[in-house]
Amino acid sequence: MARKKLHSQDLLKIGEMAKLAGVLPSTIRYYTEIGLVEPAGTTPGGQRLYDKEDTLSRIRMIKNIERKRLPLQKIKKIIENHRAKKLYYKE
Repeated sequence: MARKKLHSQDLLKIGEMAKLAGVLPSTIRYYTEIGLVEPAGTTPGGQRLYDKEDTLSRIRMIKNIERKRLPLQKIKKIIENHRAKKLYYKE
C-alpha cells in the first residue's frame, strides 16, 4: 500500500488531536493502545503524532458506531473490515 506523503501541518500531537476531535487525550491514548487508531509518527522527544485527516475520520467513525452501544472490540472488528475493503478496492 502506498502511504500518502505527510506534511508537518498534517501531523498533530495527542492534545491537539483530542481538541480537534472533541475527545480527551486519554481517549486517544486508549484507542491507540487497543489498536483503533495508529500514530503516524513520533517527535524527536518520543511524543506520538497523529495524521489529522485519518485520525479525525477514524474517531468520528468510532463515535458513530459507539452510539449503537457496541463494545469497542466489536467496533475494532468493524474498522478492520472497513480498512480491508478499502485496501481491496484500491488495488
